[in-house]
Amino acid sequence: MPKIRITKKFRFEAAHALYGYDGKCKNIHGHNYNLFVTVIGVPVSDNSNVKCGMVMDFGDLKKIVNSEIIEKFDHSVIFNKNSPHKELAKNLVNDGHKVVMANYQPTIEEMVIDFANKISSKLPDYVSLHSLKLEETETSYSEWFAADN
Repeated sequence: MPKIRITKKFRFEAAHALYGYDGKCKNIHGHNYNLFVTVIGVPVSDNSNVKCGMVMDFGDLKKIVNSEIIEKFDHSVIFNKNSPHKELAKNLVNDGHKVVMANYQPTIEEMVIDFANKISSKLPDYVSLHSLKLEETETSYSEWFAADN
């Protein structure tokens, strides 16, 4: 049976600052992110299986992405943990705000790599992560493809 790709779209809002950057994005600012998650696999062919005809149940994919990405990043402020924003981050957390201290510069390029690693590690054996697309604005996005990695 042929392999099929399925895609689910997720939305989250977050703020970030790019430490050391020479443009406006060095300042804390926010985005409405769109994350497109595409997995690939062979649809279940066993007629007695409730998932017959599916590559993966969209609900199962949603649980993975929500727990690994959305719950952690939605309505957060993302900082590079090696930046001097540590004190600001500590103050924000103490005031009840959600902060993500990333091991990388929080660009959409680095974020999509992080997301690929997090999602891939939680997928069932019978499907693979094919690609991710992370939109930061209507006109700017990054993409990750398994075939390139």
